Amino acid sequence: MLDYDFMRHAFAAAAIVAVVAGLVGYFLVLRGQTFAGHALAHVGFTGATGAVLVGASPLAGLVVATVAAGIGMGFAGEHLAQRDVAIGMVLSLALGLGLLFLHFFTAYATQVTALLFGNVLAVDVDTLWVLLALGVLSLGALGVIARPLLFASLQPELAEAKGVNLPLFAVLFLAIVALATAECAQIVGVLLVFTLMVGPAAAAQQLTSRIGWGLALSAGLALVEAWGGIAMAYWTDWPSSFWITALSAAVYLVASGGRRVMR
Repeated sequence: MLDYDFMRHAFAAAAIVAVVAGLVGYFLVLRGQTFAGHALAHVGFTGATGAVLVGASPLAGLVVATVAAGIGMGFAGEHLAQRDVAIGMVLSLALGLGLLFLHFFTAYATQVTALLFGNVLAVDVDTLWVLLALGVLSLGALGVIARPLLFASLQPELAEAKGVNLPLFAVLFLAIVALATAECAQIVGVLLVFTLMVGPAAAAQQLTSRIGWGLALSAGLALVEAWGGIAMAYWTDWPSSFWITALSAAVYLVASGGRRVMR
């Protein structure tokens, strides 16, 4: 399997994206913002299709659109109710624009399918370097804000009383989520971003309440699911996105069931 260049590229890309998705996704689930990840994925599709229409790189359009939307969501709503409304409005607008762009995008059906469901086996060396750069940027930024972000996520009132700028960290975190979402879309597509962003993190939080162990477990599960999905796709000739999604769902169900049994 590893004799082929495209398989080595796929495993390398999956490793980068899985680690980023697992770590960022842990905070996303902890903060109850999974809806934001879903919305950003749809915004990314609109950005990617729009970029192709003007002759630009789909990945560039994906990154620009998701980061802009993430920052916009962070500024638009500080409290949960306001944030849900802001995210819903951004999502509705993005889907409307996506439908318009898709109307002019009919000649590129293969590219549309790859954007929607991902195609990790098509990752080339240039894309791999871009993913690595985005991954380093995402994790570097997350590392800088991790402690105050965790404080703001677990005890927002106390954090604000201690001088933590909640709106600022909300904006910064959603910008990081946007970068991670753009990376995930290269592996599983915009429709299945939940697979790597939410599934492993949710399973990890079912298995342990310790933050350090939870982060490590979330990244590890995402990596195992991504690599396992690619291997299963090679052996069965079924889509890798399907296998990654199936493994993510299975791991979460086992983790959730195991926690109930232990109670």
